[in-house]
Amino acid sequence: MPGDKCFLDTNILVYAFDISAGQKHEVAKRIVIDLWDTKDGILSTQVLQEFFVSVTRKIPKPMDAGLVREIVSDFLKWDIVINDENSLLGAIDIHIRYNYSFWDSLLIQAAIRSGAVLLLTEDLTDSQTINGLSIKNPFKHLVKSP
Repeated sequence: MPGDKCFLDTNILVYAFDISAGQKHEVAKRIVIDLWDTKDGILSTQVLQEFFVSVTRKIPKPMDAGLVREIVSDFLKWDIVINDENSLLGAIDIHIRYNYSFWDSLLIQAAIRSGAVLLLTEDLTDSQTINGLSIKNPFKHLVKSP
């Protein structure tokens, strides 16, 4: 819904630009376009760093680093969370309480700190709520291929 701030995990951004990702590409691309149009998207420097590495080195057809730099520059127009000492301590607290990896906990902490109501990711527990932040997997409805 417009007005509801949404934090994206790295995998959503990667799928939005990885044309080999099939249905996930289409879903992620639509999410990114919708958030761009409504100006409700939120990212963190951690997400943008992981995105850069993933799309220039880890996807089947890596993208040109110069092009990805331009894409990252465009995403910097969104709300961006920069992790600080309070983020670090909050992430440790989330790690201790929910047993997520430290890096996932840092992502969750950034989303909470940003004021987002929703975190979209395929890597965390779908439908879980942490400190008012709802975690959703936008790909859970997709039919898995054999």
